[in-house]
Amino acid sequence: MTNRRNFLKTSGLAAAALGLGIPEFALSKTKADPIFKISLAQWSVNPLLFGGKMDNLDFAIEAKKHNFEAVEYVNQFFMDKAQDKAYLQEMKTRAEGEGVTNVLIMVDREGQLGAATPEERRQTVENHKKWVEAAKFLGCHSIRINAYTAVPFSQDPSAEQEAIDVCSSTLRRICEFADDFDINVIIENHGGFSSNGKWLAELIKQTAHPRAGTLPDFGNFVMKRDGDEILSYDSYRGVDELMPYAKGVSLKPRVWDDQGREFGLDYERMMKLVLAHNYHGYVGIEHGERGREWETIEEVRVNLDQVRRTLENA
Repeated sequence: MTNRRNFLKTSGLAAAALGLGIPEFALSKTKADPIFKISLAQWSVNPLLFGGKMDNLDFAIEAKKHNFEAVEYVNQFFMDKAQDKAYLQEMKTRAEGEGVTNVLIMVDREGQLGAATPEERRQTVENHKKWVEAAKFLGCHSIRINAYTAVPFSQDPSAEQEAIDVCSSTLRRICEFADDFDINVIIENHGGFSSNGKWLAELIKQTAHPRAGTLPDFGNFVMKRDGDEILSYDSYRGVDELMPYAKGVSLKPRVWDDQGREFGLDYERMMKLVLAHNYHGYVGIEHGERGREWETIEEVRVNLDQVRRTLENA
């Protein structure tokens, strides 16, 4: 057993970790626990869902058939059902019937954190409240939102700070609402300013709310595309910067460097980095090649599981 797995086992260190904002569910508590858990993000099978080949209600069932015991939903596949308790109960019942854990809901299309006007930002807060309530109903620990803003993307420090200022106040208001439901509000690096690891980490720091956190996505470090020109941020450095605030992790098998170049994921290098931050929660696989979604999902799951076994025995 590695020292890393035992590091937070004593009550004093565990309390200190929680005081620093490391979520309780991310701490490995017993020797029987895995060093991290594996879940499946619903976006991995988005062509099947958008194409009518799978129903949202069947996602947990299909995930279990393919050796997953935890799932991460995307609100786009039940956009009009956030307040439909009968529908949500059916989602929950099917997941529970398969022994599948509902981890989080990825929330899109509900307004910008950094919208141009106070009225628009207030509406963004209101739009996210129903998803906080839905996540609580389903037994999730978080909703994932996006840090989009009306501030034009730029690497100018003043523009970066302006974007943080306008996003942080909106994020904090969502967190204050979510706190009453014991739900975290986490932001994924998802283009623009948010795909700069340092920027997103600073946004969470400035928000200064224990419910605010990150969902580091290994592959989402492209800040801007302009034709063939790609402005990217090093995936390994970005994940390292975001992990202190992570309440979830999203795995894509492709990563980026600072020169706009894409590479295959070094699973062991990345997972060592994740574990170095004492994270032991879910790593959600978000990958599925069109036409062979389940086959490629399984390839990633097998690779990740092999790395887990290797690191557990190190």
